[in-house]
Amino acid sequence: MKTHSGAKKRFKLTAKGKVKARHAGMSHILEKKSPKLKRAKSNDLVLCASDAKTVKKLLGAKTK
Repeated sequence: MKTHSGAKKRFKLTAKGKVKARHAGMSHILEKKSPKLKRAKSNDLVLCASDAKTVKKLLGAKTK
């Protein structure tokens, strides 16, 4: 199965197999958002197990 092109641009796998993603709502309209919110959302997000399973399937990652 081929790797999903959209998924490979949006997600990265860590060495331990967790899936990292970006927070939503950080591409535009940033003036009205508080600095605290913008700092918190600037860090990567680790997906929950159920979402990670779906993303790994799209990325073609080997799962145990």
